[in-house]
Amino acid sequence: MMPDKSCPLCASRRLSQFLHRSNVPVHQNLLMQTREQAMDIVRGDLAMTVCIDCGFVFNAAFDPAKLNYGESYDNNQGCSSSFQQHLDDLVGLLIDSKGVRNKQVVEVGCGQGQFLQRLVREGGNSGVGFDPSYSGPEELLDGRMRFESRYYDESCTAVPADVVICRHVIEHVPDPVALLRSVRAAIGERSSAKVYFETPCVEWILSNGVVWDFFYEHCSLFTAESLTTAFEMAGFRVDEVRHIFGGQYLWLEASPVVSTVTLDGERISDLAALFSREEKQLYRDWQSRIAGYARTGRVALWGAGAKGATFANLIDPGRELIDCLVDLNPNKQGKYVAGSGHAIVDPQQLGERGVTDVVLMNPNYRDENMMILKQAGISLNMIE
Repeated sequence: MMPDKSCPLCASRRLSQFLHRSNVPVHQNLLMQTREQAMDIVRGDLAMTVCIDCGFVFNAAFDPAKLNYGESYDNNQGCSSSFQQHLDDLVGLLIDSKGVRNKQVVEVGCGQGQFLQRLVREGGNSGVGFDPSYSGPEELLDGRMRFESRYYDESCTAVPADVVICRHVIEHVPDPVALLRSVRAAIGERSSAKVYFETPCVEWILSNGVVWDFFYEHCSLFTAESLTTAFEMAGFRVDEVRHIFGGQYLWLEASPVVSTVTLDGERISDLAALFSREEKQLYRDWQSRIAGYARTGRVALWGAGAKGATFANLIDPGRELIDCLVDLNPNKQGKYVAGSGHAIVDPQQLGERGVTDVVLMNPNYRDENMMILKQAGISLNMIE
């Protein structure tokens, strides 16, 4: 138990820390121009903690002042055809199945606005996007889209919304209920309004022993049950929560209707305890595997997003085992991994670098990546 702390979601003091890491990079997706800049990244601690009552998982050592989500932040996954298919599925779901047509859409954490632009173009909607990392024009599509390069908070409640969409943002927010209450206030009396959220599923991480899926940017992680609790506490009724993207993500749909708050945390706290007992061995097993491949060839990681950056810093902080990371995002190619300083390269460079083994950071991309290698005439060992 952690008597000096309380759960940011339900205020319970029945907490259990299941993972601790010191001095980890606070960002995984900043574009680092030089190795020196990458190695000089601001660092913080992970103290991943689960609430036994509601199941919310959070970093008890998180300090938001350490973070800087500016224009050099790039978490764009749209360069992957596999991820693009995922986005196509979501756009189709929203427009065709959920009737998001001719609506005023607000996207919280819109990135560079690609997803919102599709909803506006394909659904006849108008849209407002909020994101501190947004760097494009203030208006697009003859004023049907506009952007504000800032965080979405209670000061944004004057922006009307029929639909609020928030994808992969709430896990970056240390007080998720405050964010959700801002969304609820923005909706106001529009009882027909809908809210759609997408976020990683911590149950998938724990169940699959994905030790590289805990990192500083993600200070708030949810199960289907704890995400439901958060929305209920903010004045919403949860209409549906489903697992998508191979179980890795949660997709939640909610309405602005007050409902009873439910708590259900014991199952996930048991899973976290099991992960805690196995985590060190999982880490040692991976380090041993990578060292074995490095003795007979050259090793790369496929994926320089948060998973790959965390894996590189965990397994090879001194760049002795892993030659490079490969990524399809051209903005990341030629840059360096925050913390460890590993080079990020184009897939075409794997052959010329003599890479023999590639560790796949996310199995959802295996078929796509194998096809890229085949088309490039590169033969190597793909490891999961």
